[in-house]
Amino acid sequence: MVLRVGSRRSVRILLVGERGVGKTSLILSLVSEEFPEDVPLKAEEITIPADVTPEQVPTNIVDYSAAEQSDDALAGEIQRAHVICVVYSVDDEDTLDKVTTRWLPLIRECIPDTRCPVILVGNKVDLVDFSTIEAVFEIMEDFPEIESCVECSAKTLKNISEMFYYAQKAVLHPTLPLYVMEQQDLTEGCKKALVRIFKICDVDNDDLLNDTELNAFQRRCFNAPLQPQVLEDVKAVLKKNLTDGIADECITLKGECFCVPDSDRVGCTVSVPDPDRVGCTVSVPDSGRVGCTVSVPDSGRVGCTVSVPDSGMVGCMFYLSCVFNFLGFLFLHCLFIQRGRNETTWAVLRKFGYNDNLQITKEYLHPSIRVPAGCTTELSLKGQHFVSTLFERYDKDRDGALSPAEVNNLFTPCPAPLWGPDFHRTVATNSQGWITQQGFMCQWVLVTLLDLNRALEYLAYLGYIVSDTENQVTAIQVTREKRLDLAKKQTSRNVYQCHVIGPKGSGKSMFCRSFIGHSLENTFTPELVGNPQCTVNCVQVYGQEKFLVLRDIDVRNVSDPLMPSEVQCDVACLVYDISNPKSFEYSARIYLKYFAESKIPVLIVANKSDQEELRQEYLLQPAAFCSRHKLPPPHLFTASNKVKRDVFVKLATMAAFPHLKQLNLLHGDTAVWWKAGLGLAAATAVGFLVVKVLKSDNR
Repeated sequence: MVLRVGSRRSVRILLVGERGVGKTSLILSLVSEEFPEDVPLKAEEITIPADVTPEQVPTNIVDYSAAEQSDDALAGEIQRAHVICVVYSVDDEDTLDKVTTRWLPLIRECIPDTRCPVILVGNKVDLVDFSTIEAVFEIMEDFPEIESCVECSAKTLKNISEMFYYAQKAVLHPTLPLYVMEQQDLTEGCKKALVRIFKICDVDNDDLLNDTELNAFQRRCFNAPLQPQVLEDVKAVLKKNLTDGIADECITLKGECFCVPDSDRVGCTVSVPDPDRVGCTVSVPDSGRVGCTVSVPDSGRVGCTVSVPDSGMVGCMFYLSCVFNFLGFLFLHCLFIQRGRNETTWAVLRKFGYNDNLQITKEYLHPSIRVPAGCTTELSLKGQHFVSTLFERYDKDRDGALSPAEVNNLFTPCPAPLWGPDFHRTVATNSQGWITQQGFMCQWVLVTLLDLNRALEYLAYLGYIVSDTENQVTAIQVTREKRLDLAKKQTSRNVYQCHVIGPKGSGKSMFCRSFIGHSLENTFTPELVGNPQCTVNCVQVYGQEKFLVLRDIDVRNVSDPLMPSEVQCDVACLVYDISNPKSFEYSARIYLKYFAESKIPVLIVANKSDQEELRQEYLLQPAAFCSRHKLPPPHLFTASNKVKRDVFVKLATMAAFPHLKQLNLLHGDTAVWWKAGLGLAAATAVGFLVVKVLKSDNR
């Protein structure tokens, strides 16, 4: 069942109820601020401007009259309403009975798939000296769509403004998505959202919100600092209501203990909530002996256990004192809602991107960003800093790598981890197969390059957005068009794409994997099948850190044509097997067909150089072919033993200075090639220095 609310630019309030309960009088008393002597059968629809309403939202108030409207007209009004006030007369018990026997069932019948918020309004309180609120509370337990109730008087104007304020509030700050009345607890969706917010605000990742973090949270959500007295009051409430709610004067992740059923059978298990993963459970072995305890590993805290007393009695409950049923942070929001301060919790949720159905909005996840043709996307310096800080927050043991538990903890605010289980084929890992800090950054670089929307989405999930004026677009740098880089003979790009192409058996896949530290002795098997496999790592180009993405172009048959997406790149690497006399022909044909007339730099790699080199069955031998087409000489490479990284540095440098191809500086011996590149880099540096001096002189 979906709550019938959304991001409203206006509120439409409908008043229904039995004849004579005072619906029309309530509307007219609100508008004129006095009780009308002559009351028409039905008030005209009234619009209240936004500037005179507490929530600054224009409000339409609609009356209903059984004398003037048909049942079909009533059904239409119910379907158009954002909130419905069901009015009864406190001095007429029959009108209160009709609330449950007629009006609430009718509303459900008219809108069966959604729940429109309802306000119960007891009018004519000036005529009695008793209250009907207790009877109304019983009704509210059976009809969760009832947001609130109020007793008022159209004649004395008592609670008239409050009634319409509650109606407005029921639309703009609904209770139903946040709170389960029967359980006196937050909904699972609300808990999940608030846990995500807590983890984002817990900057030092110690499961505590210290004063600095609380103040940052307060400023972000309410644009004001948290006053010292208010902070002390919050802590006092937690100390009073929660066991271990405060530790070292910080709001903790700990809360009350709770009960779980005891199965009383040796060897069976009972499931209990895992405090560090909302919605998850851990299995607890039941020893079946009175008075004993069992040690239960706590999945969220490495190496820690909690002791569970076993009562040994069928149907009884045992208590888990180290586990809690809601976080201290959640408890505060539960109190807000119980005290009618829904707007506080909603203000927090909306600041972190949630709509009225507790879904993160598309606008929050995918802000508008323009990427012109020929441009690419990279992490900006701000983005790189955020990613680096994120890694450091969750690398709790400071070993320079994220264990599976640390990765799971990091991505708790997200629907799933950013990468799949085969990430070790893409980026650098340690000897245990855990992602390193460099590999973590490279993974983000790859996603930002190839799937910008996904990168923006995960930046939002993980809390990059820090203010209303700055979203995750500031974490992204859109590069200049490549043709402009060629024209200006320099580039500001930090990420380069290299397509590795070669015939089957040439060793191109192993070539790619060697870039992230794999060799023939330690490589992972089997071969990946399906989508093109990318490997990404850092390289130094004249002292500057760059990211090189190797894409292994899967060629099934030599005669298969390459797609445009398989050709377009920053640098091409054509791999052949020196021990196979038929291998080079494929590389030569690929070059002549796709790259001879293009501006894409090309490096030919003579792979498996540890084996005997055989004469290639082609018109020209590889070295002669490279010389004729003004290419660098074939680069010898082997993935056996320790892999040399110079070939990857060369590829990144060729990508960084693509115009060297047009200047015919890429052919000849390696020394000449490197001198040309160094000279160009020096010239570029001098150019920047001259510009800086000229600007200084102009001042």
